[in-house]
Amino acid sequence: QVQLVESGGGLVQAGGSLRLSCAASGFTFSRYDMHWYRQAPGKERELVAGITSGDSTNYADSVKGRFTISRDNAKNTVFLQMNSLKPEDTAVYFCNARLVRIIRSFEYWGQGTQVTVSS
Repeated sequence: QVQLVESGGGLVQAGGSLRLSCAASGFTFSRYDMHWYRQAPGKERELVAGITSGDSTNYADSVKGRFTISRDNAKNTVFLQMNSLKPEDTAVYFCNARLVRIIRSFEYWGQGTQVTVSS
């Protein structure tokens, strides 16, 4: 049974920090590219950061220099360190796992964790 369980969300003042975690189980974590997405009220879900199975990373322009994605394959966990948080970072943050193959692709989502940044 595949599971992605996010944790670490909460309420923080602008300028503060949070560290999100996503614990994975039920699939071979090290083979998957991992991503963090977010969705604010009334807005579409957007990609925040990604890390490949080979540890290459990418970030949305809005979070570059403030957020850092990392992974621990031994613990089947992906992290998102969020610094210098802004009110516009307020959203539900979702963990995503993706494996793209020619014949078939696999994709899984977590249930989300709320991040609220007060001004």
